[in-house]
Amino acid sequence: MDQPTGFVLAVDAVTRHVTSARPDAPIRPEPPRTPRLAATRRASAATLRRLADRIQPAPVPAPPRCS
Repeated sequence: MDQPTGFVLAVDAVTRHVTSARPDAPIRPEPPRTPRLAATRRASAATLRRLADRIQPAPVPAPPRCS
């Protein structure tokens, strides 16, 4: 009793799956994406740049000259 019902459901599912990617299928355009966390990204980049400038190694002093 379950096999005929399963066959009908399987054929219907396969038909829907196969016809879903047809060239004349309706196309929904993707909505434009809003930039996420843009302000946070800029602030963290500025903070990291300032931190890198502060902990940058100092130049090595010139060795003393013997005269």
